[in-house]
Amino acid sequence: MIKTSNITRLKYTCIFLMSLIGFSTGASAKSLSMDVFAIPSQPISDLVKHTSDSLKKEGINTFYEKGFPVHATLYLTDFPEGSEAAIKQAVEKIAQNFKAFPIDAKGLTVTQSNWAFINLEPSNSLQRLADEVTLAIEPLRDRNAVLPGWVKSYPNKLAAFQRYGSPNVFQNFQPHLTLLANEKSSKLASFNVKMKANPPQAKGKIIGIGIGIADEWGQQKEVIARYLFK
Repeated sequence: MIKTSNITRLKYTCIFLMSLIGFSTGASAKSLSMDVFAIPSQPISDLVKHTSDSLKKEGINTFYEKGFPVHATLYLTDFPEGSEAAIKQAVEKIAQNFKAFPIDAKGLTVTQSNWAFINLEPSNSLQRLADEVTLAIEPLRDRNAVLPGWVKSYPNKLAAFQRYGSPNVFQNFQPHLTLLANEKSSKLASFNVKMKANPPQAKGKIIGIGIGIADEWGQQKEVIARYLFK
């Protein structure tokens, strides 16, 4: 017969081992960088293609040239692996309450670190869409996501990241279409000057929202859902 004291010790040993297994599982849990993005209509996509073709003539390959989809990021952050179904459900619900709305693309921006964007003009509808997406799925985010180093230089963006997991939400939302990142070619500067004389521009619509697993540049390695507006 097993003594009561031995049973008690065995019970607590099992509980201890189970807690270690749980801790190990939690510690090794993976995160995914997920981007919820606005889908532009064909005239906007054609503008990105045309600008990409012009850059290609300068020997510069854009994300479009590499096959990444044209998009405007609404909310980008890390989520625990396994959150995809909940994110899809929340985003699909938002999409059901929107109709396609106008958007203007105008001008090229090149940053100090040689990222290049086609700018999207401020839009109340696009801002509202981004805000609703952020509020809906922010509770699902990975709260241990690593802070990008550059954010530390911008107090308002730092505060946004600490609260919402992204530095570019709400008052910091600046919609754009990313062409390339950290470009090494010196020809980008002269191309930028040329574009100021004849800035890229097009009128189109935002016709839906999508969800993608993003790479280090915020580009979709894999699009896992698209929801077109009615």
